Amino acid sequence: QVQLVESGGGLVQAGGSLRLSCVASGSIFSINAMGWYRQAPGKERELVARITSDDSTNHADSVKGRFTISRGSAKNTVYLQMNSLKPEDTAVYYCNLLVPASNRLNVYWGQGTQVTVSS
Repeated sequence: QVQLVESGGGLVQAGGSLRLSCVASGSIFSINAMGWYRQAPGKERELVARITSDDSTNHADSVKGRFTISRGSAKNTVYLQMNSLKPEDTAVYYCNLLVPASNRLNVYWGQGTQVTVSS
């Protein structure tokens, strides 16, 4: 089984910073990509940032220049550094893992961590 454990969410004032962490564990032989998604009340889940096995990254336009995704030295760990936070960044943030399996990718999700930005 594969587990994703997130940490680092919380309440912060606008303009502040938070750092989210996600550790993947279990039967993981290789990783295609890890990423962060978020879902605000009444909205669909959206991609925030993703990092691939060769350390290529992409960030949503709404967070470019403010958020940075990175991986730890242990490749099963991913971070999201969030700076200059805005009230519209308020959401539940989910860690996402893509693992190759046969001719497909298995998708795994963390339990989510709440980020609340006050104005």
